[in-house]
Amino acid sequence: MAEGEERPHFVAVGSITGAHGIRGEVKVQLLTDYPERFRPGAKMLVGTEGTARPIEIATVRQHHQSLLVRLVTVDSRDAAETLVGLFLMIPEDQLMPLGEHENYAHDLLGLRVETSDGRYLGQLTDLLATGANDVYVVSRPEGQGEVLIPALRDVVQAVDLSAGLMVVSLPDGLLE
Repeated sequence: MAEGEERPHFVAVGSITGAHGIRGEVKVQLLTDYPERFRPGAKMLVGTEGTARPIEIATVRQHHQSLLVRLVTVDSRDAAETLVGLFLMIPEDQLMPLGEHENYAHDLLGLRVETSDGRYLGQLTDLLATGANDVYVVSRPEGQGEVLIPALRDVVQAVDLSAGLMVVSLPDGLLE
């Protein structure tokens, strides 16, 4: 890589949670709203952000709440087991376009969170997927714990990625 050239960023679209059978299939928990990414012939990366290597999908089938995926170069249970805990990733430039008022979760992590009246709440450190709506986990400063903020349009007033800021209007009683 040339000096000053930025490293490409990758986004996890699946998490390898286990091996299945004896022919090298892996169980994949989807981390994307676009399961059609997982198709025979699709090229991805397997690993983590710092240690990913190219891989090609050979077969895909649904299995309960996950997918069973066979990768071209993985042909045994032993080989599949070495991948457990790793991620299937795509380059960030292959993400699907977003609609208005939509953001990718990885872009929100680390944002400074303030109330609409300018009160600092903390930093957005996690996102929880619940049945009804997502919930943002905001770590409060100086050991004050966490606050859970519903990811709803009437709560999240603004997101400014360039300023690193999320402005929220908290429901009554949320901080008590």
